[in-house]
Amino acid sequence: MKLRALSSLLLLGCAVSLLAAQTATPEKQKFSPPSRKFVFTYAFTVKDIPAGSKLVRVWVPVAHTDEHQTVRLVNVKAPVETRMGEEPEYGNRILYAEIRNPAQASVDFTLEYEVTRREYSRGDYAQLEGKDTKPGVVPASMNRYVQPDNLIPTDGKIKELAEQVTGSQQGTVAKAKAAYDYLFSTMRYDKTGSGWGRGDAIWACDAKHGNCTDFHSPFIGMMRADDIPARFDIGFPLPENKDKGDIAGYHCWGEFFARNIGWVPLDISEAWKAKEKADYFFGSVDANRVQFSTGRDLTLSPKQDGPPLNYFVYPYVEIDGKAYDGTSKHFSFADVTAEQNTADFRPAPSPAM
Repeated sequence: MKLRALSSLLLLGCAVSLLAAQTATPEKQKFSPPSRKFVFTYAFTVKDIPAGSKLVRVWVPVAHTDEHQTVRLVNVKAPVETRMGEEPEYGNRILYAEIRNPAQASVDFTLEYEVTRREYSRGDYAQLEGKDTKPGVVPASMNRYVQPDNLIPTDGKIKELAEQVTGSQQGTVAKAKAAYDYLFSTMRYDKTGSGWGRGDAIWACDAKHGNCTDFHSPFIGMMRADDIPARFDIGFPLPENKDKGDIAGYHCWGEFFARNIGWVPLDISEAWKAKEKADYFFGSVDANRVQFSTGRDLTLSPKQDGPPLNYFVYPYVEIDGKAYDGTSKHFSFADVTAEQNTADFRPAPSPAM
């Protein structure tokens, strides 16, 4: 009887342990809360404006609401009247200002936002592969997403790399995963030296290091070489374990399009920096970010005098028809909880211009 009772207890214990293990294992591991509400401050100064300048033109990317984020632009501080426009190719929103015969050597701009960002997930690799189909005819509406960009070719070395890395794979998701795994394993996140940060796919393939633009540009190139639509997203990261503070610079990620699924997000550089998240960041991006624009080689609205922009996340300035780099930038955020008022986090008003 004692042995039978002991056996019963052991079996019961095993069953409870198995049930607990099954309950504790989610479909896809979550690393951050599914949404994040915060205020975001985008401030910059156009400084050292040359004496005698006739026209200063300023374009600023404006975050907008979509299915992954709800955005409210709560305040704009500018030395002159501004107007909103929309970049024609991708629909990016733009704030535009003109300063004629500037009387001051420096002018300040501040945009204050309230943002709720949501996790963007299409599921893990197994779930995606279960819905997948082979790459097919690209719809006319997707043509731009299979065409090359200035720094993302789809022929030559990138085409050869796509054939080498993805050629044996049959489905869209399988090809994308092969390219993701290749870049994750062969590149390193390293911002030393020169050349990084431009999103030059050929440079990244040769140098095998860089920042987020350098990780995602060859991925986008390989996808497009396989006639799989892919696109480039850029905005700002939020620290995962801080509730307020400054943000040093931008962050970008990528998406590819699969029939029967839609757009699928991924973030190879974040996966490289936190390797335990490598599986998560194929098919998902977390809520620790805010997106400002999509696309490369951008013609602004109204049209700039200079060439198309490589990407658009920082303010772009022209003085008398020439690109001007004399800007200082400051970005910051503060999380908002249900008990707090957004107004509590806004910076004090700047002195009148």
